[in-house]
Amino acid sequence: MNGTMFTHLGEIEVDSAVLKKYAGSSAVECFGVVGMASVSVKDGLAKLLRRESLSHGVNVIIRDNKLTIDLHIIVSYGVSISAVAQNLIENVKYKIEEFAGMEVEKINIFVEGVRVID
Repeated sequence: MNGTMFTHLGEIEVDSAVLKKYAGSSAVECFGVVGMASVSVKDGLAKLLRRESLSHGVNVIIRDNKLTIDLHIIVSYGVSISAVAQNLIENVKYKIEEFAGMEVEKINIFVEGVRVID
């Protein structure tokens, strides 16, 4: 499903894959986020995704031109998960709304793992 921005010049359609990639890139910029996670349905294990696969840890649902975003993340050991989540929500919401011109109605965060960072 795609989203639509309405401008004085006409309509701009934004593919959900673009929104997923942008949300994933915005998420990994946040303090305490090690990266995006892909969860295997078969064995339930979370896998840290490489930079080029960030959109696999994101799900975007578009309803009535409003976005619901699911972020599957891996956090750094020793950080406050609630502080990371709050920062993540604010950052991704702001960046996506500025980028796409659509309202972010809800962001769900799924912490899939913790990693020790050197």
